[in-house]
Order: sequence, then C-alpha cells, then structure tokens
Amino acid sequence: MARTPPDSLFPDIPPAPDDRFERHMTGSGFSFVAGLDEAGRGPLAGPVVAAAVVLDPAATPKGLNDSKALSRKAREGLFEEILATSIVGVASASAREIDATDIRKASLIAMRRALLALPVKAGYALVDGRDIPPGLPCPAGALVKGDARCLSIAAASIVAKVTRDRMMMRAALTHPHYGFDSHMGYGSARHLSAIADHGPCALHRMSFRPLRTD
Repeated sequence: MARTPPDSLFPDIPPAPDDRFERHMTGSGFSFVAGLDEAGRGPLAGPVVAAAVVLDPAATPKGLNDSKALSRKAREGLFEEILATSIVGVASASAREIDATDIRKASLIAMRRALLALPVKAGYALVDGRDIPPGLPCPAGALVKGDARCLSIAAASIVAKVTRDRMMMRAALTHPHYGFDSHMGYGSARHLSAIADHGPCALHRMSFRPLRTD
C-alpha cells in the first residue's frame, strides 16, 4: 500500500493538530480518510486499544489534541463529541496476544482491527508513528507524532485512551487487588506492590518486566 503522504509533506508540528493531511488526501481523490492511533503500549496489564476515526469536516469537535496533552475531563468530553459527530471503529489486542507476539506487533494488529471495524470502507489511513499495520484494506501513510499534527489521529488517540481507561476501570471490579482504576495497568508503586502480594492475574503481560522471569 502507498506510504504517501510522507512526513516531509508537512514537516512542522503546528501549535495544535490541524486538517492539512486530511485535506491533502481528500484533494487527491480519497474519501473517508481515517486517523489511526493506539493507547496502552506501556502498561504491565490490560489490552492495547486502537481507534480509527473519520472526522466530519463540517462538525469537527473543537479542542482536539493528543490525548496525553488533555485532562481527563477534556478527554471524556471530546470522546462523547467524537462519537456523536464522526465515524469510529475501536478494537484491541489482549495481554495474551501481546505476550504471544510483542507490543509493537500487537499494536499494529489492534490498529488494523480498528480500521476494519469502521462501518464504512476507509479510502486512506493516516497512522500515528513510523509503522503501517500490515494487511490494511486501503493505502496508508505513517506520521511521526501524528497525534500532535493531524486532527483525525488526535481524535483516534482520545477514543483509544478513553476506551482503554474505561476497560481498566471495569477490570478493577473483577480484580480489585491491583487498583487498575487508579493506574490503568501502568507500573506504579501500588501496582508493583499488589503483584508482589497477590501475584499476577489473567490481565497481566507476562512478557513485560518485572513479570518476565527469564
């Protein structure tokens, strides 16, 4: 699949994400240009979650940005706006899939699943990072720091992050020892202490240190 547009097309990082990449691809004849991003590469537990978002240029939510640059309250509000105005697909790869492959491959698998979960066929995918998921059903371009440069990728980062956080908060109900609702599976002192006291659960990534023993 085509890798255009290259990062050199718009090499700068704007003060906030904008729609230059989407407009360029739409102007090149592509319809349903989707942004792809994931959340949860670093935690010791839980899935990696990906989202694909096709924004409506006439109803794009204000304030979209890299999810890491937003407060939880802002992310939650924008999440609802994105779902109300955009075409969205969400998917994940489990801790077991991460252990069976690696986090990079599992993240790409989740992003491909998210694109395929869209209720429309994407004409082009703008992918955050350096790698394009294999087996996409459309041409795609990888954008380094895409969540800070591209509106649809920023929207995807918000959807992926809020979805994953909600999954981990639900996981806290079935695995109450670990405090997943406070650290979302990351290696906080509380989380590491709980693992030491209770051992790992089914949601833990056994290929990640310190859980990995070899």
